[in-house]
Amino acid sequence: AMEGYGPGGVAIYCDVLTDNRNRAAGDIRHAFTKGGGNLGTSGCVAYMFNRRGVIATGSGVDEDTVMMAAIDAGAEDVEGIGDSAFEIVTEPAELEAVAKSLEEAGVSVASEAVLFVPDSRVAVTGEDAMGLLRLLDLLDDCDDVQTVYHNADIAADAIEAYSNS
Repeated sequence: AMEGYGPGGVAIYCDVLTDNRNRAAGDIRHAFTKGGGNLGTSGCVAYMFNRRGVIATGSGVDEDTVMMAAIDAGAEDVEGIGDSAFEIVTEPAELEAVAKSLEEAGVSVASEAVLFVPDSRVAVTGEDAMGLLRLLDLLDDCDDVQTVYHNADIAADAIEAYSNS
């Protein structure tokens, strides 16, 4: 893993899988520099994230059914997202049991994965948001970077402006 800070003080954690550490480190350092961030030392931001099981349901599901099935199976949190869809957070060890419980209750599971979830988020707007989105794109282009986690809450208007640029 490689970690550091992006524009606006956003913590960034990269899962890296490589057969050449020097090349990967060079590519990632270059992306951080070009994207206005700073590559940090190992552990500089990892403590701000926790491994969590995250399940997303399909849309149009019944809230009570989701709540009952998820909580009974040991889920920690259930939150509504979008059009009658839900995100369920679990301990990593409980992920499979909760997903199975949801499916048995007739709830469609769109995705399930163990992810790094930030303890808190940093609001990012304007120039910082644009710079961060560019940095995330640059990291995404690095062949050795598998997944990028960050703790930014990026303003919707900045995302729209960036995708139109």
